[in-house]
Formats: sequence, C-alpha cells, structure tokens
Amino acid sequence: MLAILQTALTYIIPFLLVLTLVVTIHELGHYWAARACGVAIDQFSIGFGRKIFGWRDKRGVEWRVGWIPLGGFVRFSGDENAASVPDHENLQALRQKIEAEQGRGAADRYFHFKPVWQRAFITAAGPFANFVLAVVLFAVLLMSVGETVVPARVAAVEAGSPAAEAGFQAGDVVVEANGQTIDNFFDLQQIIAVRSNALTEFVVERDGRTVTLSATPERRLVTDRMGGEQKIGVLGISSPAGSGERTVRRYGPVEAVGAGVERTWRVLSTTVYYLGRVVTGRESADQLGGPLRIAQASGQVAQVGAQGAPDLGAMLLGSAVALLGLAAVLSVGIGFMNLLPVPVLDGGHLLFYAYEAVARRPLAAKVQAAGYRVGLALLLGLMLFATWNDLQQLRVFKLLGGLVS
Repeated sequence: MLAILQTALTYIIPFLLVLTLVVTIHELGHYWAARACGVAIDQFSIGFGRKIFGWRDKRGVEWRVGWIPLGGFVRFSGDENAASVPDHENLQALRQKIEAEQGRGAADRYFHFKPVWQRAFITAAGPFANFVLAVVLFAVLLMSVGETVVPARVAAVEAGSPAAEAGFQAGDVVVEANGQTIDNFFDLQQIIAVRSNALTEFVVERDGRTVTLSATPERRLVTDRMGGEQKIGVLGISSPAGSGERTVRRYGPVEAVGAGVERTWRVLSTTVYYLGRVVTGRESADQLGGPLRIAQASGQVAQVGAQGAPDLGAMLLGSAVALLGLAAVLSVGIGFMNLLPVPVLDGGHLLFYAYEAVARRPLAAKVQAAGYRVGLALLLGLMLFATWNDLQQLRVFKLLGGLVS
C-alpha cells in the first residue's frame, strides 16, 4: 500500500497536474473563440466518463470534471456528428429542426451554421492556446527563476569521437551550429541530439579567429541526469559546467516574452525536424514516447526540481517550477499534434473546412465518416506504438520475465 501511494505521489499526480493544465488551456482556447463568435455551448468538460462534480453557469454552459482525467472537450449545441462537419442535407434538416423548436434565426448561434472562417478560427484556437501557454510559461520561468547559462566552450574532446575527427580542440568556443547562433552549451547539445548521422556545420572561435568545422554526430544510448535512457546524437565534446563555469541570466518582462516565443519556436521546429527524420527513416522511431513515458518524465522532473531543498515548502516550489517547464514543452507538442491533418484531430477539421471554403459545400457525410474512422485508427495505432515503446523503455517486459522465471 505504501509503495502504491509513493508511486502515485511520485509519478501519477505530477503527470495528471501537467496534463490537466495543458488540456484545460487547449479546450479554453476553443471555448473563448466560440464565445467570441457567439456560438451556443452546451458543455465544457475536463476528463471523460461519469461526472465527479460540475455546475451550470448563467449562460447555460455545464462545467464538469469527469473521473477519467486524460483529456477534455467542449461540446457545442447541436454537435452530434462524429466528424463535427455535417453534410449539406444534414445541415438543412438540423436548421429546420432548430428553428421549429426555438424560432427563426436561432440556428445562427449554432457552430455548424457559422461562416467557415469562424469555424476554422474556433478549431485552430485550441492549438494556438497551447502555443500561447508555452510562451507564457517560458516567460514566467525566465523572469522568476532565470536561465542557467553554460558557455559553449569545449572543455575536452573525446578521443576517436566525431568531434576529434572533425578537428575540434579543447578551448574552442562554438558560436554557430547548423546555421543557428549559439551562446549556451545546452542549446548546442539540443541541436546535436537530434542530428545523429547528419552532417552538421559548426563555427568556432579559436585563438581569436573563426574556424568552420563539419562533423556528423553519432547515435548513442545515453543516460540523462534523471536516469532515463535514450538514443541521441553525440559529438564527443564536454562542457565546462563541471568546473563551475555557469551563470544565471535573468530577463525583464519584454525580454522574457521574446525569449519565450523563441523557445517555443525552437521546441516546435525541433519536433517537426525530428519527426521528419523518423518518417524518412533517418531516425529510429523507438524514441517516440506516450503517456507512460510522459508520466515517468513528470515524476523524474518533479524529483529533480525538489533535490537539495531545505524544507517541504522549498521542495514543492522546486517541483512546481520544474513541472511548469515540462508543461511548456508538452503544450507545444500537443498543439503541434492537434494540427496534424488527421480527421479526428483539429487539423483534420481544418482540412475539411479548407475543402468547404473551396468547394462551397461540406464534404459528403460518407466521406467524412470514412475519414473519421481512418483518422481514429491512425491515432489509436500511434498511441499503441508509443505505449509499446514506453513499455520497452521502462523495461516492463524484462521485469515481468524475471518475475515469471
């Protein structure tokens, strides 16, 4: 019993806190955009399944919390079609029913009868809210906690490594990598990590002159500071962090927002680049993680944030700060994923609206239903694949094998 409680406190609770924050903001993006367009809303739910508690506001919207805290949704009035884009005949029948029950013009408040640009705006508002959340969280952390900066100076070069073969030398200061300006060793590591087996150009300062070097990071299985293992690109250079060469950079409000935007874009572009390499076969897909690995990361991040704290209050504060950083990264990922052109996701709805804007009529109901089924199958397949990777990464099968033997 104690072990179960410890697991809940260490992994499950941090994971649910992070996921709930990101999902709530996503759904609030849809909600506020719908409100701005005058759309009638029936329900706003965090979590699925049976209601734990809820209330109804003065506008008639039911706010509820479900007992399965793994998502959420906004339900618009009349939104009963699975694809959320009924065909022309269904629209006409729905309009007649609404106006017969509520009077002429009542259907204009329903989502399906709004202009296509408003429906697209409402749909895109969810992922957009995720990106805004990431910017805000990054900015808040940079203003309140600051950023640890380690000079992008090469402290040592591993013999026989790609860096040694490329001509890197101890004392080199990396100022550019893959066309990106570098002023922090952490930023350099991020670029190298996703460019395994990809020729990369580096610009370094050496003895007062600029030198251009080309190296191909090799893929290695490495263990991070939280104990997790992953295959990433490694160049074979070490940072000067071990000798204490680090400072804390603090930002003002305007600078923090700008840096938050830059960090959000960096996470997004890195995600797109990495997935592109996976699709083209240049990167292993076994690094794609799902809910189990996110839960593990949440627990590990919370533990790392609490390390060295003198009391319980400081431990909770440190964990909260660390989890907010994770929430910012996860928010970017969820925003991007929802923009993929898969019918069951926001991006799929946007694809339907793009067709409607050009053809001036919605797709036929049969086509939408088929697209929805295919999209759902793709999404479930991806979730199963990611969960399988999680189980492999967490060595669950080896553990079960040991118990059986």
